[in-house]
Amino acid sequence: MKIIQTTFGKANQHEVTKYTVTNDHGVKMSVLNFGGIWQEYSIPTDHGQLNLLLAANSMEDYLDAGYSICQLIGPVANRIGKASFQIDDHEYQLQANEGANSIHSGDQGWQNHFWHVQTATSATAGQIILSNHYSPEDDGIPANTDVHIVYTLHDDDSVTIDMFGESDAPTLFNPTNHAYWNLADADVDTIEGQELTINSRYHLAVNGEKIPTGALVENLGSAYDFKDGQVLGHALNEMLKTPEKGFDDFFVVKPSTTFAQEPIAKLRDPQSGRELQMYSDRNALVIFSANGLPASVKLNRPGKSWAALALEAQALPDAPHHPEFGDIALRPLAPVHHQIRYAIKF
Repeated sequence: MKIIQTTFGKANQHEVTKYTVTNDHGVKMSVLNFGGIWQEYSIPTDHGQLNLLLAANSMEDYLDAGYSICQLIGPVANRIGKASFQIDDHEYQLQANEGANSIHSGDQGWQNHFWHVQTATSATAGQIILSNHYSPEDDGIPANTDVHIVYTLHDDDSVTIDMFGESDAPTLFNPTNHAYWNLADADVDTIEGQELTINSRYHLAVNGEKIPTGALVENLGSAYDFKDGQVLGHALNEMLKTPEKGFDDFFVVKPSTTFAQEPIAKLRDPQSGRELQMYSDRNALVIFSANGLPASVKLNRPGKSWAALALEAQALPDAPHHPEFGDIALRPLAPVHHQIRYAIKF
């Protein structure tokens, strides 16, 4: 395992550093110290390295593109209705940054912070370890929290993201990485030809503001039916009938930590044979098909809808308002650890 550092432009007038781990098979993982952005997960091919993630080649291009591309989202991913929540009968207000609601923890979310970085290597793994201490003034939610995020590239070519949180008072903790994927060769513009499988029977019903109502909708026989795999192009063309013109949806998944230890999702490119398997210890997968991605972006795929597919493992969105979705509270003396694992076949 080898780790190098390179400069990657500037954010907020400060230098951004890119940390890259390379294993003995030539697989690379790169992470930025700004926003915890997962910049690269590349594999060797006959035509050179292929980055499986949607990515930019400078910090400035990430900032111009928007769309939360491969950012570390926290402390709470996705939406919280009315930008407010209760813990132990105390009401807390968040920044409302999408209408009356909060999305991705607002402007003070982890994706807009610089992180302290350490690296470590062993015979079987290379790690990029991000850490920060956040006060309520820093991230906009109650409690002082200590957060460690560990990106690990293993010698079997898989990547794990371990997310550790501890706090001095009750607060929320439901982070993810907003990774977008396209497993096809570099000259393939969209994910339409790829096959998606999700270990899910239901997705969440939402209101007009994409806030869950609490109801579950059965996937069977619809564009949402990925239980046995479906070509994304077929499903996406069905989703043209929706206001989003694609997916921006919340699937209820069976966590990989149950007895069968199955992946929550698989993405496969039939043309190349590449397959990504995704594992998570939580009960939701948010998928977003980069709807409306503008042509002006400077990324490794052309700017257009469906250029890549975001697969975001987390607990079900808006859980504080729906106890049946699960408890995302982080409490004193009860540290929380979540893991997402990505296994690639190529």
